[in-house]
Amino acid sequence: MPLTVAIVGAGPAGCYAAEAVARATPDARIDVIERLPVPYGLVRHGVAPDHQGTKAVTRVLERTLARPTVRVVANVTLGRDVLLVELLELYDAVVLAIGASHDRALGIPGADLPGVVGSGAFVGWYNGHPDHGQVPPLATARNVVIVGNGNVALDVARILAKTREELASSDIATAALDALANAPLQAIHIVGRRAPDAVRFSPHELGELGDLARALPRVAAPHDTALREMTLPTAPPDRAEVMKLLQAYARNDKRGAIDLVFHFELQPLRIEGEGRAVRFVFARGDEEIALPADLVIGCIGYHARPFSAEGPVVEGGCYRNEAGRIAERLYAVGWAARGASGVIPNNRADGLAVAKRIIAEVQPGVRPGPAGLDALLASRGVRHHDFAACKKIESAELAAAKAPAPRRKFATIEEMLAAIG
Repeated sequence: MPLTVAIVGAGPAGCYAAEAVARATPDARIDVIERLPVPYGLVRHGVAPDHQGTKAVTRVLERTLARPTVRVVANVTLGRDVLLVELLELYDAVVLAIGASHDRALGIPGADLPGVVGSGAFVGWYNGHPDHGQVPPLATARNVVIVGNGNVALDVARILAKTREELASSDIATAALDALANAPLQAIHIVGRRAPDAVRFSPHELGELGDLARALPRVAAPHDTALREMTLPTAPPDRAEVMKLLQAYARNDKRGAIDLVFHFELQPLRIEGEGRAVRFVFARGDEEIALPADLVIGCIGYHARPFSAEGPVVEGGCYRNEAGRIAERLYAVGWAARGASGVIPNNRADGLAVAKRIIAEVQPGVRPGPAGLDALLASRGVRHHDFAACKKIESAELAAAKAPAPRRKFATIEEMLAAIG
């Protein structure tokens, strides 16, 4: 009897794990269970819509999902439609590849005011994620404060600052494009606790801010003077390039239609406002610094959370595991295993490692596998579909696009399911 494996999550981590198991055990039967009607996880709903080159990795993932021994079971939610304990009864091994996409809280007074959102919700909104259809208060947002010194903060700032024309060739959600184009933005503040030489920006993402049509990046005092006078490091090359770019922005004394300002070494104290966010107060030493803030976007990381009472323990932002193993026959890969860090290719190594463990530790062919899942879902009236149906959704999105946009992304479950017919 062949090995049966259920992989929960059809993002990069889940796809790479499926590929690794399929290559190592060609007769294995692998079900990739996805709660949305479409696969690809954060490639679809997390990667910035104007980074189409990064999204092209879906062509690699697609080859895995189209394998004859791999089956997509889409529109099925773990903890609602099927329980983890049931998957462990049905399959020889279960792999959690469900990410760690819940926003970390700012944890300061006023963080629950209207107008304060996390980057997961904001990025999900402009990427058309069905869970994040609520429009942020952009109609009144003149001043935006983005908290974070990583690439997500840069992505959010760039998407906010770009014009409709600059976003025309992206696959941004249609409603988000309209809301962003009509927002009365005047200033975008990117604020972090770190010093300039300790930021986690990459050169490419930081450099993109220097090419915007209506926004000019600059650095707020006192770091503007310090950066202008700094002798730049020579190594490592990526860090040197980041410092070179920040120095160039520090030397900018002009303003665009949108003022795009970097602030460093500010500690968040509180968000103030009556009924909604109005200002964000920070500390630098003994000094308090207030920035106007109609919209606050926290880009300070993500964490996993229990998906039900019977789910594994969350520890350090991910599911407690030892080299990918959570418990007997239960494994984790990607952000679910290591927390919200790393880039898409890091998941390939996770998949290879977990595949080796499964083959070494699991006795194959003693459980019903896919047939058992089908029977269970049918008994509960759960509507699900395969990869061929997922491709119908993709085809409908491509057909609905207006050039130069690559697709018109469906942003609701209903639209996606309707495209299947």
